[in-house]
Amino acid sequence: MPVAATNSESAMQQVLDNLGSLPNATGAAELDLIFLRGIMESPIVRSLAKSLLETHDSVASKTYETPPPSPGLDPTFSNQPVPPDAVRMVGIRKTAGEHLGVTFRVEGGELVIARILHGGMVAQQGLLHVGDIIKEVNGQPVGSDPRALQELLRSASGSVILKILPSYQEPHLPRQVFVKCHFDYDPARDSLIPCKEAGLCFSAGDLLQIVNQDDANWWQACHVEGGSAGLIPSQLLEEKRKAFVKRDLELTPTSGTLCGSLSGKKKKRMMYLTTKNAEFDRHELLIYEEVARMPPFRRKTLVLIGAQGVGRRSLKNKLIMWDPDRYGTTVPHTSRRPKDSEREGQGYSFVSRGEMEADIRAGRYLEHGEYEGNLYGTRIDSIRGVVAAGKVCVLDVNPQAVKVLRTAEFVPYVVFIEAPDFETLRAMNRAALESGVSTKQLTEADLRRTVEESSRIQSGYGHYFDLSLVNTNLERTFRELQAAMEKLRTQPQWVPVSWVY
Repeated sequence: MPVAATNSESAMQQVLDNLGSLPNATGAAELDLIFLRGIMESPIVRSLAKSLLETHDSVASKTYETPPPSPGLDPTFSNQPVPPDAVRMVGIRKTAGEHLGVTFRVEGGELVIARILHGGMVAQQGLLHVGDIIKEVNGQPVGSDPRALQELLRSASGSVILKILPSYQEPHLPRQVFVKCHFDYDPARDSLIPCKEAGLCFSAGDLLQIVNQDDANWWQACHVEGGSAGLIPSQLLEEKRKAFVKRDLELTPTSGTLCGSLSGKKKKRMMYLTTKNAEFDRHELLIYEEVARMPPFRRKTLVLIGAQGVGRRSLKNKLIMWDPDRYGTTVPHTSRRPKDSEREGQGYSFVSRGEMEADIRAGRYLEHGEYEGNLYGTRIDSIRGVVAAGKVCVLDVNPQAVKVLRTAEFVPYVVFIEAPDFETLRAMNRAALESGVSTKQLTEADLRRTVEESSRIQSGYGHYFDLSLVNTNLERTFRELQAAMEKLRTQPQWVPVSWVY
């Protein structure tokens, strides 16, 4: 039934009159009408209905002009009508010095929100969006200088009123992309970052969640442990900055031991991986590596990396003796003839030189070398054999071998055994001689070579390391290695995303 009234009070009365004069209302329907009229006559309902009708009358009595299209709007929508509330007032409460988590750019002479940092104050309130044009702050025009506006907002305190032209862009949901950083970054020292206060500081090895990659040069990220998002250089930007920086990633030809089996001064090392690995030895620009979080699981290989003489082989042997049912290692192959006291598979697997050379050409060896006219090497199938037996294969190999092992097939846990400083290393060698553990006294040149080689390995291959241990005491280092391996069985792990997908 239509209701015609000039104000809210008369409209309410007409509704009540109509409820009392509806025809053909009998039985249950009549009871319903009586009940409804009782509700409508209650003071609370009459008051609420009156307020609603008065608001409707007020809005209906006004006219609105359509404002001109905002420069911040997508041009593809320029022919569509602009909503009547295009000009908005947004209130923010803040303390002086508090960063809002927003940056600006100049567009058409106006200051436009360029980005909103995930987790920041503005992002949490959800009142501002990328593309919004800032017209005034507390009634004062903002001009066209982004830095001046940043400073104005940072120094403001209490209630801050912004007059904006909304962009009406749909907000983006945060991406579930996680990366491991392979360099240190301090925004305070970056001359290119658009807003140093908005930058995110991180170190090599840190894990970040990338929440926005809309900007080709500046991504938004936050630490996986929590905290607000900040700006970091994108992969592209950092590659440009590092493209012309030369890095010496090569190791001296005499670095490391071969297969963990040889000793003596007459070694002739021809360190060479499989032929397919030549592409891996090119210089790499290491910026970010995408990773995924996995539940606890057992790694198939444990790879010990370090300079010659830092104790890798001792740690490997102690680990296997501690739990031979859980840990094992490979038997090196050699082309030399077995001695009378040697048996196949005990210490070495003996093959002909022709067979070994053919397998090397076919890429079946992780690494190999030559000593006194005989070939020695670690065959990749021997690693698979240890893993197939249900054991973790412990390897102490040259750093280049990690590039081959770091796959979903071998899922290695890479531990760098770092050499201590020169004085500590000399004291350790002296103590080993006095206790009878070692019979070889290292010269100062040997000690310095070990320290320098350790530094080169860390510089060139540090991005592959899951753990670094400084070996100042073998027993303590062994306990730390044990603890790390146990931790893998109980805590989630971050691994390269290529191992998962």
